Amino acid sequence: MSDQDTPRVLIVEARFYQDIADELMKGALGVLEAAGVAYQRIEVPGVFEIPAAIRFAIRSMELRAASRRFPGFISLGCVIRGETSHYDYVAGEASRALMDLSVNYSIAHGFGVLTCENYDQAWARADVTGKKNVGGRAAEACLQMMDVKKQLHLVPR
Repeated sequence: MSDQDTPRVLIVEARFYQDIADELMKGALGVLEAAGVAYQRIEVPGVFEIPAAIRFAIRSMELRAASRRFPGFISLGCVIRGETSHYDYVAGEASRALMDLSVNYSIAHGFGVLTCENYDQAWARADVTGKKNVGGRAAEACLQMMDVKKQLHLVPR
């Protein structure tokens, strides 16, 4: 199998909270590397931009402009409630858009976007040494959904 034939997951990570993003990424990479799955990483400014980046990748594959196809996608990011309703819009709209992409385009997607009341909650969910390790769990979900697609013959031959 050539490098071009090796499955590669696209990770889209929001970098607004950089230390949280680093920890989420550490968890995801630990799972992918243990499974022998290659990845490509794209950084976006915040959670609100994640769905657009995934849609760009899907459109690039549709147009055959991409140099490779992605059998799976992982979204990583964090939204922490503040003093305004901004949190509600970002968390709700980004989550809805990611679900719509998953369903409408039949993508294998691991959702690793934290929606928390405060920084301490976010860190507890991102921490790879803790029980939550949301980045790792998102990568596991992506790999499991890739397997479901394979079982249902929804992958290119």
